[in-house]
Amino acid sequence: MNIQKILERAFAMPLTSPAYPRGPYRFIDREYLIITYRTDPAKLRALVPEPLQVDEPLVKYEFIRMPDSTGFGDYTESGQVIPVSLEGRRGSYTHCMFLNDEGPIAGGRELWGFPKKLASPSLRKEVDTLVGTLDYGPLRIATATMGYKHEAADLDAVRASLAAPNFLLKIIPHVDGTPRICELVEYHLQEVNVKGAWNGPGALDLVPHALAPIAELPVLEIVSATHIIADLTLGLGTVIHDYTANREI
Repeated sequence: MNIQKILERAFAMPLTSPAYPRGPYRFIDREYLIITYRTDPAKLRALVPEPLQVDEPLVKYEFIRMPDSTGFGDYTESGQVIPVSLEGRRGSYTHCMFLNDEGPIAGGRELWGFPKKLASPSLRKEVDTLVGTLDYGPLRIATATMGYKHEAADLDAVRASLAAPNFLLKIIPHVDGTPRICELVEYHLQEVNVKGAWNGPGALDLVPHALAPIAELPVLEIVSATHIIADLTLGLGTVIHDYTANREI
């Protein structure tokens, strides 16, 4: 294979059988369970990278069911998202994510810098309750519950929250193990169609785990529980801060 052909085909690993296809990536009937909770402010600030700022000690624990995703198929993910601000703009920083599908793990990490690891999340209805669970190996480390469709949410507010900027810390090592790429990335959800959204009573239990330390941001108080169903496109990213810019490589 000549050099030109390599460059034409080199958008993902492995070269001859990429783990994921080229975008855009459209999601149909994407379903969210989001438990917003208050946590320890010192622990939260210790985990959020500069230049992002934490305004309130809040965490959004999310379960996301994706039954129809372009190129990625049918999968579920779960993780913690932290409300932040950057130069007066409010958005969200994704702290950790766990999912059960190789394609979006590889694509999410390589393209945007999503902090994705392999695990077994689930989001389902159990009679009158929306239930989210996360297993890391054989161990249950997160359980979220919410009363099913108790009251309609403000769709304009939900749409605005989905349209807000999202921030990621993208890290790709050099061959010697040092960071070749270390960047703060911004991305947006696009072409958002909110099909429904609801609020209700919610609960969240997090269990300590050495390799999935979601409990390091403890649940001190449940603030809200929200259930959303939407179609959307996952937009590609923009580098807004390069942590290696003043370093000799």
